[in-house]
Amino acid sequence: MKTGPLNESELEWLDDVLARYGNDASIMDVSELDGMLTAILSSPTDIEPADWLVALWGGTQHVPRWANDRERDRFVNLVLQHMDDIAERLGEYPEQYEPLFGTRDEEGQEITIVEEWCFGYLRGAAMADWSSLPQSLQPALDAIALHGKEENFSRLESLSADEYVASVDAIKPAALALCQYWMENPQLAPVKQPIKNENKVGRNDPCPCGSGKKHKSCCLK
Repeated sequence: MKTGPLNESELEWLDDVLARYGNDASIMDVSELDGMLTAILSSPTDIEPADWLVALWGGTQHVPRWANDRERDRFVNLVLQHMDDIAERLGEYPEQYEPLFGTRDEEGQEITIVEEWCFGYLRGAAMADWSSLPQSLQPALDAIALHGKEENFSRLESLSADEYVASVDAIKPAALALCQYWMENPQLAPVKQPIKNENKVGRNDPCPCGSGKKHKSCCLK
């Protein structure tokens, strides 16, 4: 797998794939993906790629039907490469870290769009238990949530132009502070409990596979 930052054409290809295979439950663009990956890398516990690669599509039922294996492998490799680049900047070169915010042209001016990145960050944060975050760092998480939760949009609309710019400028240092804290204070991952089948199927009951046969004559064999 290649290393280093993705080039413009690779980012555009990822953006196209996310838009093409996306749904209401999935990550929709590279800015939102960048935010999600940043939160996962900043997590109090390790999150396995097998988990977050499914979560970015909104669950197993939404994982794409890829055109071919080559398309799937390229997508996974580019996402992992981008994640490694974020990890290196967060951990070793924080002065070089930059969130991948979106932009749009408005009346000849380039406007920075941070909402998608913040939505993605909160989705990544939701994959772990952040409840032990100290109160002193809650404002950092709130700075991201201000732009990452629809319930806060009315607050954003009430901000002056200078206040809005300041709220955007607060996102990068907030992400760095949260990452640094969890890197220095990692948490133990919860022990997964074995799944118990409380409703045991009897030998003479209909098989739960739906075959219509008795359980003893089907999957119990």
